[in-house]
Amino acid sequence: MTFSPFPVLQTERLLLRRIVKADNKTILFLRSDKTVNQFIERPENRKTKNITDALNFIKELDKNLQNNKSISWGITLKNNSNILGTICLWNFTENNKTAEVGYDLNPEFHHLGIMNEALKMVIGFGTKKLKITKIEAFTHGKNEPSKKLLEKNGFQLNKSRIDLDNASNLIYELKI
Repeated sequence: MTFSPFPVLQTERLLLRRIVKADNKTILFLRSDKTVNQFIERPENRKTKNITDALNFIKELDKNLQNNKSISWGITLKNNSNILGTICLWNFTENNKTAEVGYDLNPEFHHLGIMNEALKMVIGFGTKKLKITKIEAFTHGKNEPSKKLLEKNGFQLNKSRIDLDNASNLIYELKI
C-alpha cells in the first residue's frame, strides 16, 4: 500500500487535498475549538494549543503519509482552497484490510452535507484503491450527528466491542 502520488479526491463541489504547512491556522482551530472538539478526548500531549503544535501535527501527518501509516485529506470547496475540515484513514491493521476513519468539520459548514460527501469519497477510495474490507469509526456515544452520518453511510454499531482507550466511545463498522 502506498499513498504516492497523493490521491486528490473530488466530488461535484468538494476537493479533498493534502494538508500543508499553510493550513496551520485552520488545523489549530479544528483541533482546539470547543465546538469541534466537544466529543473528542485527547491526552494532554496530543492537544493542539498553538501554531507550533499545529505545524508539528502537520509534520506528523506527513511522516505517517510517507510511512504509509495513515492518509489525511483537507476538505475544501472546489472554488476555495481553504480547508473546512479534515478526514483520514488511519490505524490500519497489519494486513491492511481494516482501517479507521476520522473526521472533523468547522461548525460553520455543519448541516450542508459536506462530511457526508467527503466520507463517501474516502469510503470509495479505501475500498476500491486500497482494497479495505472493513472501515471502523470510533465516535462519542453522545455525538448524534456523527452517529447519524455513519449510519447513513452503512456503518453499523458493534455493540460487543468497547473502546479500551475511551469508555465514552461507540464503535461503528462498515464491512465491505
